[in-house]
Amino acid sequence: MSDKDRRHVFDNPRNVKRVIHALYGVCAVSLLAELFIHRHVDHPWEALFGFYSLYGFAACVVLVLVAKEMRKVIMRKEDYYGD
Repeated sequence: MSDKDRRHVFDNPRNVKRVIHALYGVCAVSLLAELFIHRHVDHPWEALFGFYSLYGFAACVVLVLVAKEMRKVIMRKEDYYGD
């Protein structure tokens, strides 16, 4: 079997949707778990429902935006290595 004949598990869109739905499920379960799990908070804003979910999401968004800006500063020209 050649490399061209091999198919990756995520080449099938159905498998991609399954993974996305599983991630949605994990997010929902972790968000609902806050209703039943007592957290020991140090700051008042940590007691807000869904604080860690929102904080994590915001942190990921900030990381992506900062990385996009860093790319403009760090990226080298296409002919950096020469001919």
